[in-house]
Amino acid sequence: MNPQLVMAAGDPGSTDIWAVANSPVLWICALGVFAVIFVQCILYSRAAKKAAPHVDMPINEVKESFRAGAVASIGPSLAVVLVAIALLALFGTPAVLVRIGLIGSAAAETASASIAAGTMGAQLGGDSYTQQVFGVAFMAMSLSGAMWMICTLIMTPLLKKGGSTLAKRNPAVMALIPAAALLGAFSALTIAELPKSNVHLILVGISAAAMGLCLYLAKVLELKWLKEWALGISIVISIVAAYFLHTA
Repeated sequence: MNPQLVMAAGDPGSTDIWAVANSPVLWICALGVFAVIFVQCILYSRAAKKAAPHVDMPINEVKESFRAGAVASIGPSLAVVLVAIALLALFGTPAVLVRIGLIGSAAAETASASIAAGTMGAQLGGDSYTQQVFGVAFMAMSLSGAMWMICTLIMTPLLKKGGSTLAKRNPAVMALIPAAALLGAFSALTIAELPKSNVHLILVGISAAAMGLCLYLAKVLELKWLKEWALGISIVISIVAAYFLHTA
């Protein structure tokens, strides 16, 4: 995103960032991003249904997988929505929609924007937050998110080639690697929250207990839908618990 395009209709020295934050250029970019995402969802869904018979996967299991994925995404999506609401006051609706619609970390990109503004002697949301600073900060956020996509584009073929080679030599190891990678990633995120405060420690325990209880009940009562909703339920319970713990 070129800062000059963003600021084309405004005054670079003006602190009225809304004159450019809601510019037609940014709205077109935001709609374009979501159009690409929508097309990708359709293509991936069709590809999954087409590939299912080749791996002896019944169509009902494919539908269950889609439903489980949709339900499991509700909880993480709530976090994204909360972050988006917080960023609206700084970057406006189109810019926030573009950022949350792409691969990236809201925390990392906000830090990039803050650093970019700092190099210009300004502060996000402060009196020195001009249209020019907004353009540079948004450019920094866009570049930060773009690197995620570029790395994915470059590394995916390399990892796929290595995975295929490993699968031929030792299929058992290749079957364990994805599960171990997911377990390691979520464990690292969880462990990072533990030292922050006693509230964080309690919330980790509450979310783990809620998740375990849901999975136990789903197995004992043979409720497949509960297994699909387990992640979303545990996240909602944790959010409610966090509210009461914070206000206590």
